[in-house]
Amino acid sequence: MEWIYGWLLLSPALVLLIAFTHLPAINTLWGSFFSTPRGQRPAKFVGLGNYETLLADETFWQVFSNSFWYAVVTIPVSVALALLMAIWVDGKLAGRGFVRLAYFAPTVLPLIAVANIWMFFYTPGFGLIDQISGAFGFPSVNWLGDPDLALGAVIVVAIWKEAGFFMIFYLAALQSIPPQLREAAAIEGADRWTFFRRITFPLLMPTTLFVSVNAVINSFRLVDHIFVMTDGGPDNASSLLLFYIYEVAFKFWDTAYASTLTVVLLVLLSVLAVGQFFLLDKRVHYR
Repeated sequence: MEWIYGWLLLSPALVLLIAFTHLPAINTLWGSFFSTPRGQRPAKFVGLGNYETLLADETFWQVFSNSFWYAVVTIPVSVALALLMAIWVDGKLAGRGFVRLAYFAPTVLPLIAVANIWMFFYTPGFGLIDQISGAFGFPSVNWLGDPDLALGAVIVVAIWKEAGFFMIFYLAALQSIPPQLREAAAIEGADRWTFFRRITFPLLMPTTLFVSVNAVINSFRLVDHIFVMTDGGPDNASSLLLFYIYEVAFKFWDTAYASTLTVVLLVLLSVLAVGQFFLLDKRVHYR
């Protein structure tokens, strides 16, 4: 009878998970094989027609490239920066509580507020960055209006926003490491770098796996910053995959093609997540 109670306890979460995750995913996959209904014209089965359109879509490939470079930069930089910040605030530091608060503050700010703050920083002529650089004689730069700089400007905002969030997990993991290990390493003559490389970092691998999976997911779900700061411009230079899905679905009202793009995003995230678990599994569980 205990298994019945177990399933009863799981049923509320299971119902919500199926209703708001699995069923929408299946419906999205099914909808990608149909055309978009228009007025009195119902949706028609088109098979792989939407996927053929996707392969020939130049905008999709540009957005895909943007998403790739955005992920390649933001994931390792935000994770590494979070680890460095956690190590810094875990040690004996004057005003340690204030520094922790300063690092974590960007995380609790609303995404729209963060975007507006950085828009003030990036504004040409009278923005904070131009004011500082202008004092040293540097020319004004249109960070969000230059196709070569817009994506990089968005990447900086994302790293600033996420590093403090990941730092909390690393800080908790560091504080759970027994101090006896450090004492034993000191007795054996191990320096700080050896202790970190041989003991601290291996013990942080479960946290690193968790943080890296979240970093991958976050890198593909950014919409708010782009919506406020660049609207995907200039000329799709800062548009990412999820923002392109939003545009196709709610600006162009092509729900079938948006479903196709969503399927690609879900498959991509699934492959990356599974790959992370297989690559890091042995390091996490020491097998």
